[in-house]
Amino acid sequence: MSEAAAPRSTRAAILVPFALVTLIWGSTWLVIRDQLGVVPPSWSVTYRFLVAGIAMTIVARVKGERFALDGRGWAFAAAVGVLQFCLNFNFVYRAEHHITSGLVAVVFAILLVPNALFARLLLGQRMGGQLIAGSAVAMAGIALLFLHEARSGPAGTAATLAGIGFTGVAILAASMANVLQATPTAKRYPMMATLAVSMLIGAGVDGLVAWWLTGPPVIETRAAYWAGIVYLGLFGSAVAFPLYYRVLRVIGPAKAAYSSVIVPVIAMLLSTLFEGYRWSPLATAGAALTGVGLVIALRARRPNR
Repeated sequence: MSEAAAPRSTRAAILVPFALVTLIWGSTWLVIRDQLGVVPPSWSVTYRFLVAGIAMTIVARVKGERFALDGRGWAFAAAVGVLQFCLNFNFVYRAEHHITSGLVAVVFAILLVPNALFARLLLGQRMGGQLIAGSAVAMAGIALLFLHEARSGPAGTAATLAGIGFTGVAILAASMANVLQATPTAKRYPMMATLAVSMLIGAGVDGLVAWWLTGPPVIETRAAYWAGIVYLGLFGSAVAFPLYYRVLRVIGPAKAAYSSVIVPVIAMLLSTLFEGYRWSPLATAGAALTGVGLVIALRARRPNR
């Protein structure tokens, strides 16, 4: 790539799917919040990834992708299924029992940090000065958003700490799954078919965990609940994850994690429209800093290893 060429992360082929993923995942926090109540979280996660896995299987079949995985492929699919589609989401759903969806979304933005560290340690990918600068600006914005949400949230100290702790475990699981997607092993297998297997394995493990923790499946009678399951399964999972992983494989886990940095801002904008969320000067400043950091980081060229 020449010195004058734009970094790959600013090209339309990356920016468009990046924007779609961010918009979709920015909306899922509201939907997840509505899932909490009658159905235990683990069963809601099970239903979500059962829908997603079936949808991904259909897409893979239509695309003509083969499901013939070897031993390494099955191990890879199982690792992603357990890390991303079981541990990550089980802990996210539980976190929202203790703290607001906005605060969970804000804390999840820290995904940038383990993604960058794991990419450096396991893949040898350096961040570079401009990416570090953008990260610093964005994390300052996230700190302001965190302070705003922590102040305005109704949960007590114990509940807040529990919610943040659950979110932290989810972040680590998601980060490990993200870095797996940037390895040479991931590129050996067709993405749609492998993701379908991962989601179905994740749904199976979710179901076992749900049965162990809460007993047989619980069925919600509200149509809105099942509409939410379909939305989360199809758009929040079957559409968003392939787009996200394609972006991640091109620009690396550190830059891809910026989807989680801008997601809280999208979630708050949607909350403004649908929940009457009111922006404070602190939240406005945090959102602005986050956006500036995103622009700086995505314009950074990927350094040599």
